[in-house]
Amino acid sequence: MRKEYRTISEVVGPLMLVKDVEGVKYDELVEIEQADGNIRRGRVLEINGDKAMVQLFEGSQGLRISNSKARFLGHSIELDVAPDMLGRVFDGMGKPKDGGPALIAEKHLDINGTAMNPAARDYPSEFIQTGISAIDGLNTLVRGQKLPVFSGSGLPHANLAAQIARQAKVLGSDEKFAVVFAAVGITFEEADFFINDFRETGAIERTVTFINLANDPAIERISTPRMAITAAEYLAYDLGMQVLVIITDITNYAEALREVSAARKEVPGRRGYPGYMYTDLATMYERAGRIRGNKGSITMIPILSMPEDDVTHPIPDLTGYITEGQIILSRELYRKGLTPPINVLPSLSRLKDKGIGKGKTREDHADTMNQLFSAYSRGKDAKELAVILGDAALSDTDKLYAKFADEFETRYVSQGYYTNRSIEETLNLGWELLRILPKSELKRIKDVYIEKYYEEA
Repeated sequence: MRKEYRTISEVVGPLMLVKDVEGVKYDELVEIEQADGNIRRGRVLEINGDKAMVQLFEGSQGLRISNSKARFLGHSIELDVAPDMLGRVFDGMGKPKDGGPALIAEKHLDINGTAMNPAARDYPSEFIQTGISAIDGLNTLVRGQKLPVFSGSGLPHANLAAQIARQAKVLGSDEKFAVVFAAVGITFEEADFFINDFRETGAIERTVTFINLANDPAIERISTPRMAITAAEYLAYDLGMQVLVIITDITNYAEALREVSAARKEVPGRRGYPGYMYTDLATMYERAGRIRGNKGSITMIPILSMPEDDVTHPIPDLTGYITEGQIILSRELYRKGLTPPINVLPSLSRLKDKGIGKGKTREDHADTMNQLFSAYSRGKDAKELAVILGDAALSDTDKLYAKFADEFETRYVSQGYYTNRSIEETLNLGWELLRILPKSELKRIKDVYIEKYYEEA
């Protein structure tokens, strides 16, 4: 039995000070028992000599320190894991939220995990199909990759997150695929949307869902993504599954981190965020990947809303340094009614070349991808020129490029949230659009592919 302390001396906001402690460790779990038997939980945030600073999960409102006792449990926050996690909905602390029974745990895993040895990492190289042309065709997601979605306030990143969770799959019949979905600091309506969407489409059967609501404590918000990644590590490395982790919204996580940092009176960094935010985000993102010799993999799509649509804001800025690319949602395309409003030109998947080509997608993928990027960019330039100088200033070829840009946005990018395209459909649609241009303009595609695919109707 762990030692109990009746030496709680001070409570300030979510923080509590316990004196005269012995053998207490950083990040250790604490139970605070009140006189009426009510128990609150917290974790050790700081140790200074015989004093322990404890952060309360449920807040300190109504807590009477004179007749409360603190019990240190000797371990940090743990998640109960078992194969029947799939299909279940949990809260931000890993407790069942779907009215179902508690899990019969196969293991109890520390949610902070252990760092992956860089020498043991295997290079991401296999294609994951999301069914979304702007991602699959142009910014391909590769197994083991970290590919964030940069959104803006009010843009439909929730719909995109649900679509990816619903549609994503790995090609190959013998592969076991699972999705771990973590919603951080969202409203009740958003939580309802995600859960109902997964249930109606049957996606919930292969999904482990963690829901942290906006009115839940900030400390729970910090634990939720780590709960999700811990569940993913179990599914991937213990059960050999290919796991896609989707976390929305990382901005809410960073705000909670700032709130806790302010309560600890730490010296703030950029825009008030703690100076260690880069390291903190890296401890989550870097748990994705593949381990050499292990069949399983963890691929991560963190979704974050950029305050004021500012890509240089600390949260997207630091995320961009740690991850391998970004998918950017555009307010301009959203106003045009395009769904999903993915802006393909500034978007980037740094590992896309590793997951495409013969035997993975199709041999013409790389060439058509480069040609579509080039043609869309030139088409946008032609349209801007027409706005300034009028259509008469455009050459016949420029007019074809302008037409291509319009068709590309309305047919290729805008596919709706319930259209699931195979990679073949995406590549064929790309060729269909490239037929708007004369053959002589397809300078980035090998002649052998032009002969094979350009004439096909």
